[in-house]
Amino acid sequence: MEEFSNHFHNWFGVLFFIILYGIVILFIPFYRKMDKKPIGTYIAFVIAFAIEMHGIPFSMYLISGVLGKNLPEGVLWGHTLFSSVGHLGLYISYICSIIALFLILNGWHNIYKNYWSKSDGKGELVKTGVYKHVRHPQYTGLLLLSFGMIANWATLPLLIMYPVMIGMYVRLAKREEKDMIMEFGNKYREYMKSTKMFIPYIL
Repeated sequence: MEEFSNHFHNWFGVLFFIILYGIVILFIPFYRKMDKKPIGTYIAFVIAFAIEMHGIPFSMYLISGVLGKNLPEGVLWGHTLFSSVGHLGLYISYICSIIALFLILNGWHNIYKNYWSKSDGKGELVKTGVYKHVRHPQYTGLLLLSFGMIANWATLPLLIMYPVMIGMYVRLAKREEKDMIMEFGNKYREYMKSTKMFIPYIL
């Protein structure tokens, strides 16, 4: 019990993780004002993760209040699977974070170089770097980063918010693809046939 309690009421840790995971949004392209709604959901996800990991075990208090009794650590909050898999969740989180950062940064580099930075305001269809294999690598990276947070520190709010966030980014990606078809026409349609939306060779 003491091992878990040491995580809580560390508000510097809360702020650190909000900044650490939140900074990636600087490298995510959003083309229209309405597209900022999914990023707001991601920020809420990060805040919930940081507060429950280092601030207060909100889920534990909520469920205990509803049931009218105290519950042991690790039921829909904290290291939910820790007693079964040990530090495996932490290692999964590390792997997800490394892959996610590569997808996000490589995607940002190719978008900035080939689409945003054109002097006449018209970029070319980006099919370099990770875009050779997947059409929305940065959204894949953001969702993978979020999955790593759950693997490391699963809580009730994160488990509820994650499917919602997936749905929002799928809809966002589809809207953006309609814009790309309007801009690039058959070139983008052919690109869609040769690449997957989120996961290479699978999805």
